Amino acid sequence: MKAKRIIIKGKVHDEGYRLFLLTEAESLHIENFDARNVLADGKQQLVVLVGVPEGEEEKVARLIEFARTNYPPDASVLAVQVEDYPEEVRSVESFRQSFMVAQLAKIAQGGVVLLKKQDRSLEKQDETINALREESAKTREVLKEESPKMREVIKGRIEEDVEWLKSEIIEMKTTLGRVKAKVGVV
Repeated sequence: MKAKRIIIKGKVHDEGYRLFLLTEAESLHIENFDARNVLADGKQQLVVLVGVPEGEEEKVARLIEFARTNYPPDASVLAVQVEDYPEEVRSVESFRQSFMVAQLAKIAQGGVVLLKKQDRSLEKQDETINALREESAKTREVLKEESPKMREVIKGRIEEDVEWLKSEIIEMKTTLGRVKAKVGVV
């Protein structure tokens, strides 16, 4: 088996890079593939191992060329290094399986975080509902106490207005009676 190690440096973690290269390796019918995110001196690297049987080295060359010229949309590649790799490279199926398990684990962890946030949001929502209920009860009590007073104020104001209207009507009738008498209308 002929194998190569491709080291891709730059902003290459959490960008979908491994799946990006796996997809291309599968389209080239590469049988052995592995890819790992690593930190080297605190800097992100993607280490890709690729191997093919004797006589199929062109597939590896095509994957290397692809890796040098194509990147996931949000990745930022600073360098692509290629070197011989003397050891065995696991099968693409084995890599795919472990990769999917790792991705499912990330999804599960994200789900747990979301559930915890949802639980906290529900607690806050319950607190808000209870506070609104308390305020609503206080408002009802205030209205219950103040309603009779407001009714008395309104009743008094209406009675005053009615008395004023009565006096206005009496005054208009008196004026109208004088006008009729002057005009001679009975």
